[in-house]
Amino acid sequence: MLIEISNTPRDYAWGSPTLIADLEGRTPTGAPEAEVWFGDHPGSPALVHDGSDRSLDAWLASRADVPARLPYLLKLLAAGAPLSIQVHPSKQQAVDGFAREEAAGVPRDAGHRNYKDDNHKPEVIVALSDTFTALAGLRDLVATRRLVSALGEGDAVRALRERLDADDPAAALRAAIAWVLGEADAAAVSQIVEAAASTVSEEFAAELALVRTLAAAYPADPGIVVALLMNLVELRRGEAIFVPAGVLHAYVAGLGVEIMAASDNVLRGGLTPKHIDVAELLALVDFRPADPPVLAPRADGDGAEVFAPGIADFALAHVRAGAKGEVALSGASIALAVAGEAVVSGASGARIVLTPGRAAVITPDESPVTVTGGEVFVAMPGEGRDTP
Repeated sequence: MLIEISNTPRDYAWGSPTLIADLEGRTPTGAPEAEVWFGDHPGSPALVHDGSDRSLDAWLASRADVPARLPYLLKLLAAGAPLSIQVHPSKQQAVDGFAREEAAGVPRDAGHRNYKDDNHKPEVIVALSDTFTALAGLRDLVATRRLVSALGEGDAVRALRERLDADDPAAALRAAIAWVLGEADAAAVSQIVEAAASTVSEEFAAELALVRTLAAAYPADPGIVVALLMNLVELRRGEAIFVPAGVLHAYVAGLGVEIMAASDNVLRGGLTPKHIDVAELLALVDFRPADPPVLAPRADGDGAEVFAPGIADFALAHVRAGAKGEVALSGASIALAVAGEAVVSGASGARIVLTPGRAAVITPDESPVTVTGGEVFVAMPGEGRDTP
């Protein structure tokens, strides 16, 4: 069975007023359109167009041939302004944190609540725009020391530099971020931001340009200094990053297809007016510096590839426009068209035509599905093991 589903864009302030509308070929509304959710998450379940106009969570619950809940959430994400710096917990951290806040009686909708559920939230984003800019993970410490050394000799810059001098890279980065978010006053943050905004460096030109962009959007926000310690990543269309538990990240600009475990657990570390729990953030972050977490797809037969990070929650198949791709489904799936007119055909002979921005839920008995014509992403459960 292949049935069309739809949802309305969420109007978060950081959303782009044009990117999703341009993809769908319609006139922009003038309002920011940040995300369209294609899934059964209770925060914004998709609508199933089977004549009943039920939400996808209600539709799944009514059927015996699919699970009651999807383990993933598929999104279109359109960043017109930088999102907050954030980190997600591991599965065990989520279980413990959720139980702790439940026992303390913290309302689930409280602004200071950290754990909305007991699940982890690893995620993959694939660039749809020509470029997609993100911050992901902590930069090699030697390179970061070179960047900070270029910022001059102000008192706050020296204080940051001193905390980055520890022998152990993870300990140095932890000390620096703990100081920036928990101890440095507004004057110290402003001094570092102003120094970075006025510095000229050929090696770090893109990073310093980003500081100026962030400072315009979030004046004197300590997250700007945290961003100076992170990998700046510019994906080209079709490239992806995988963000597992513990990895600091922020999406900066562009349009992408995002898939994640079905969770709403976010710990923020700056670039936001929302609550920041510094102690809990420090408990979750993996402070080891590493290369940007780029995820290469694996070929999956003629015309198809799969972004598979090796976890049980999700995998994301991709068929490029003009190709004929066959996708073996690992469970209840969702197909999303992003270019051209795509024909998605199931094993039963059922078929649906999708144009950019339109999606369909697919029952497992339709495996394998064949995609022709347009460009399509297919979200499905993964085949790996849950992370601890």
